[in-house]
Amino acid sequence: MRRIVQAECLDYIRTLPEASFPLIYLDPPFNTRKTQQRRRIRAVADEQGSRRGFGGKRYRTEALEAPVYPDRYDDFVEFLRPRLEQAYRLLTPNGSLFVHLDYREVHYVKVLLDQIFGRKSFINEIIWAYDYGGRSKKRWPAKHDTLLWYAKHPQKYTFNYEAIDRIPYLAPKMAGPEKASRGKTPTDVWWMTIVPTSSKEKTGYPTQKPLRLLERIVRVHSNPGEVVLDFFAGSGTTGEAAARNGRGFLLVDQSPDAVAVMRRRLAAFEPEIIIPNAPHPVPQAR
Repeated sequence: MRRIVQAECLDYIRTLPEASFPLIYLDPPFNTRKTQQRRRIRAVADEQGSRRGFGGKRYRTEALEAPVYPDRYDDFVEFLRPRLEQAYRLLTPNGSLFVHLDYREVHYVKVLLDQIFGRKSFINEIIWAYDYGGRSKKRWPAKHDTLLWYAKHPQKYTFNYEAIDRIPYLAPKMAGPEKASRGKTPTDVWWMTIVPTSSKEKTGYPTQKPLRLLERIVRVHSNPGEVVLDFFAGSGTTGEAAARNGRGFLLVDQSPDAVAVMRRRLAAFEPEIIIPNAPHPVPQAR
């Protein structure tokens, strides 16, 4: 399965059969109480332009359309509750759920997940640390997100240790040449940059997560041929990570802008596109 669905996630996932997915990754809104938007521009050759480029050529900039969504919820936990209950229902007996949040709501959602899964099913709190962007002079700058990993069964879950990508030692001389050349496995703190502004990976979606982050989760917590579910799919990073590593994907998002981004991004993998509320809801394959 390689499928993109435009739909309100709760309405759609309630129609899916129980115990269908070995891995669910969710990057819901963070309840920042702001409007999320990423400014996008392009440079156009113009002798009167204000920008100077290679060889002295001049350019002007033009604003491009960019996805935008309000990130404000009066009761964020109650918004998530039925969706996380469905995630529990949809996981296979050896399945894992990853919920990606930041400091604003993660502690409340942790308590909610303990209620749904049971405290014994909490396996890891993973810190994704990055070092990019502005720095506050009034407090320690917030430069990390948190991923909560819960297993459907606390003793039976997929964890492909050999599939973990290795990272350099901080003190390679102390590790010795053999270990240094091999690298070490990460801990529960993952140092990775955000998607750089100039990267080919960049889609323009305001909350896009790095492909490397999702590839680590997909490779370690699922097996080739399995299908990964993401029902806050956004820019489709989960789908690309799954497809690049021999997995299928089911991506759900209610935003037409998000679906358009995913359709372009994942075109090489020929996903099925489903828009249930369209006048003629015929699945479209590219």
